[in-house]
Amino acid sequence: MIPTFVIFLREGIEASMIVAILLAYLARINQRQHFRDVYMGVAAAFILVLGGGVGAYFFIRQYEGSNVQTYFETATYVIAAGVLTFLTFWMHKHARTMAKELEARSEVALSRGSRFGLGVLAFQAVGREGLETMVFTLAIIFASSRQAATPVHGKLLLVGAALGLACALAIALAIYKLGAKLNFKVFFQVLGIVLMIFAAGLLADAVENLQQLKWLPFGAHVVWNTSAMVTESSSFGDVLHSLLGYAERPTVLQVCVWVVYVVTSITIFVRLGRPPRASNSPKPVQPASSTTPGD
Repeated sequence: MIPTFVIFLREGIEASMIVAILLAYLARINQRQHFRDVYMGVAAAFILVLGGGVGAYFFIRQYEGSNVQTYFETATYVIAAGVLTFLTFWMHKHARTMAKELEARSEVALSRGSRFGLGVLAFQAVGREGLETMVFTLAIIFASSRQAATPVHGKLLLVGAALGLACALAIALAIYKLGAKLNFKVFFQVLGIVLMIFAAGLLADAVENLQQLKWLPFGAHVVWNTSAMVTESSSFGDVLHSLLGYAERPTVLQVCVWVVYVVTSITIFVRLGRPPRASNSPKPVQPASSTTPGD
């Protein structure tokens, strides 16, 4: 429940920011008649992402219990971690210029007299966030279902997603309608770090699958066995697995991949978020003029 809540909250905020930027720009230039085009693009992106996600889930479930399912799930883990990492850093780099870029592309679409162009712009912008959400949600569902494959557990994941999206829409409404303020830099930094920890757990799950398939025969020694204390199939163990990538019997390679990814990605992410240091070098002293008045 918690992982889906966080991912839908984060992506919901990003998507609502994009839509709000487009609508605010159109309102500022008195082109409110094009709001419908933006809404249509958003709806098309939502339908495509939702349909693709549901289709992918049931397609993979056809092969439940076979190596084919393991292949699909492993690929989903790796892709989800990679897409999440790339887009998190991309958003961090382009957050300041995103509004200007969207406005410039909107102006181009309007200058060409193409209402279809505005819809495509909204579709691309929201679809990118939706794609990240779909892939990462599928990975969370697969990873969680391996630990606690119960109908109640599946409903909790859906509840978390619904609550995350509802909170994102409520925050967007407060920001753009009621004038509330939110420090987006801190917000995305915190959620970015949390999601990278989620991604580390997915990479560890991918390593576990590859070792079971005998594709990674090294580093298979079990580091610890805490199944007597907290099992991954328990409610508490599932929460730890979803949040921190907890495993009751992790291998050496799983632990190494988790630690290396977390330390490397978070260190780079935090360093990129720091403001540049001001130069402390003293200013050069201008030499005194050797001329005297009257020369």
